Amino acid sequence: MPTSRWTLWAKVALMRLAGSLLGFLHRLAWPRPPNPSFTRTILSTVSTRRGNIDLLFYIPPGNQPRDARKRYPVVLNFHGGGFVVGTATDDARWVQVVLDHCNAIVVSVAYRLAPENPFPTAVEDGVDAMLYLIEHADELAIDVNRIATSGFSAGGNLAITVPLRWQEELRLRKLVAETAAREDSLAAGRFSAIVAWYPSTDFTISRDERRATCVRPDKTLPKAATDLFDESYIYPPSIDVSNPYLSPLMAPDETLRTLPDDIILYTCEFDMLQKEAERFKDRCQDDLGKKVRFRMVEGVTHGWDKSFHPFTDYTEITKLYREACTDLNTAFGAGS
Repeated sequence: MPTSRWTLWAKVALMRLAGSLLGFLHRLAWPRPPNPSFTRTILSTVSTRRGNIDLLFYIPPGNQPRDARKRYPVVLNFHGGGFVVGTATDDARWVQVVLDHCNAIVVSVAYRLAPENPFPTAVEDGVDAMLYLIEHADELAIDVNRIATSGFSAGGNLAITVPLRWQEELRLRKLVAETAAREDSLAAGRFSAIVAWYPSTDFTISRDERRATCVRPDKTLPKAATDLFDESYIYPPSIDVSNPYLSPLMAPDETLRTLPDDIILYTCEFDMLQKEAERFKDRCQDDLGKKVRFRMVEGVTHGWDKSFHPFTDYTEITKLYREACTDLNTAFGAGS
């Protein structure tokens, strides 16, 4: 029997409280992660659930994003937390490496969380973030043809599904304009790369089946947490879990072809999501000819880079972040 929404909200409230404490501890380790340069709050337009979305902007030192003489690439980032917990500052250590090595503006999206805002709200909030960047590109000195997505866990899912939903939004807007026999100015811009860290890509298989694919099921995320995540986000339970904006691995070829050519995937050896991400890599690379850079990090669990120990040594984690940035620079055209 499904858990009542009131019970879910109560459990999520406790999990978020604990997450706030752990997030504080995560930020204590040296070197300290950066704070946002500024925040913009935008109104949702794509989702039927109206509300506010905060966009946290991180600007590389010395850059003047309002200087129209130069345009900067942008990384649109989505935090993890099962679509239920987490904040837009959780990935600030990744942000710092991007600032240092890509000379790109990073925009971390505080997408709305479940159970208050179940699927597909988070995906649609990501599309609204993209629309805002394009509509304010001159003000922010953004190169709208060099926009990448990045994300961790649930955010890795969004890093893949937001570009898919973006293409659908453009198609819908064009159809409306044609039906009304008018020439609406469609947002011009494109995603040039995806960087997805241990993403979920297939909700058509159960969590038990996912755990069974892992070489160390005992090291996967606890059942209580994953059940809470899924019941909160996948609502009502009758929704089609093969929807490509939820399970991109299940998307038809013509839909996946709209993804950018450069896809960078990192997975964890002791993770129930590892095998499905590998299958996603095979589809994009072997079936569709995408340029996929794939790496499984051996001997680590899901979310290994988000340590809550204040004395964590981030040296090896930073090396992998830099490796991803090298590929990201190539996608942006800086590596050639």
